[in-house]
Amino acid sequence: MRAVLTRVKQASVTIDGVQMGAIGQGYLVLLGIGPEDTRETAEKLAEKIVRLRVFEDEAGRMNRDISAVGGSILVVSQFTLYADLRSRRPGFSHAAPPERAEPLYEYFLACLSDLGFPPEHGSFGADMQVASVNDGPVTLLLEM
Repeated sequence: MRAVLTRVKQASVTIDGVQMGAIGQGYLVLLGIGPEDTRETAEKLAEKIVRLRVFEDEAGRMNRDISAVGGSILVVSQFTLYADLRSRRPGFSHAAPPERAEPLYEYFLACLSDLGFPPEHGSFGADMQVASVNDGPVTLLLEM
């Protein structure tokens, strides 16, 4: 699994003009799923995300996790994180096929909920418009 995690002041996802999910302070997570990923991978990534300490403390150091700031999480599926860019036209054969990826995406959402962070989210496979106000900016690439 690959995730691009951005610390945000706010973020939202819209599909066909309808806002599907929105958060204030927290994380926007763009999630890509590879063919070798498992439920265990999803569990580890979810735990890593909620335990990251990338929010500032009183001294201005990244020392607080998302629970310490009362933050929320917005997850958007993003198969393009597995793009093959050897040519000018991206290929996506390195991404898990939808019938394998969608259950893992749903399981990842459930893992975040089980950890106390029921996420806002888009719709797997949909054409989505994502808006965010990045905080910092702080953007991290996570790979499990």
